[in-house]
Amino acid sequence: MNEGLRGYALLFRWEFLRQRQQLPVIIVIQVVLAVGVVYGMSFLLPNIDPQSALYLATGAPTLSLLIMGLVAVAQEVGRSKDTGREEYLRALPLPALAVLGATVTFWLLANLPGTALSLWVAKLRFGVQLDVTPLVIPVILLVALTASSVGYAMAQALTPQVTQQLSSFLSIGILLFSPINFPIDRLPVALQQIHLVLPITYMADLIRWSLTGNSTHSPGVGFAVLGAWCAAGLALSYRVATRRR
Repeated sequence: MNEGLRGYALLFRWEFLRQRQQLPVIIVIQVVLAVGVVYGMSFLLPNIDPQSALYLATGAPTLSLLIMGLVAVAQEVGRSKDTGREEYLRALPLPALAVLGATVTFWLLANLPGTALSLWVAKLRFGVQLDVTPLVIPVILLVALTASSVGYAMAQALTPQVTQQLSSFLSIGILLFSPINFPIDRLPVALQQIHLVLPITYMADLIRWSLTGNSTHSPGVGFAVLGAWCAAGLALSYRVATRRR
């Protein structure tokens, strides 16, 4: 266990040092993305009602975490395969998921300023009342780990070129056809049924619940569904990461 934690800490330090010059740009992009979802999307709804304001305010963190996992983490793994860094890391005596842990930690820390600022902007722009509970920390960690483990496994299983195309496609699909910034009942019935199985609805619902106390589904159901998806993503990531060792 100690060796595993030490390997994770060393990989996180390496990831930070490797990206330290790009880190300010990464943080700015994450801030613009999170704030843009809250403020920019409101232009589509000139007469915004309290429910829509609530969904936009709490949907921004969910969307940022999903894009972090399914796009940023996936494309970072794809680039590491292209440059040979992936093969080098596989040759090191490190736990199979230490790379995933270090990558997720780096991108989550880079994501947090944008998340916090988007909530502040939402409060100023729409007057949304937040009731943040301590459970927001495990909820954000669970959402980030679930999205990142799926993105990591996808990038490991596919070629870098396919990963880039698929992650871009998923980001558009999530933005337009997922009940993150709007209630699920606005979707066609077929998409509603699909989203009752996928974790995206429960991610948005748990984050909304941890920030405001409002919830569409039972928080217990949300934790159970996300826990199952997270476990499946980690198991798949582990299998793919150790396949060629």
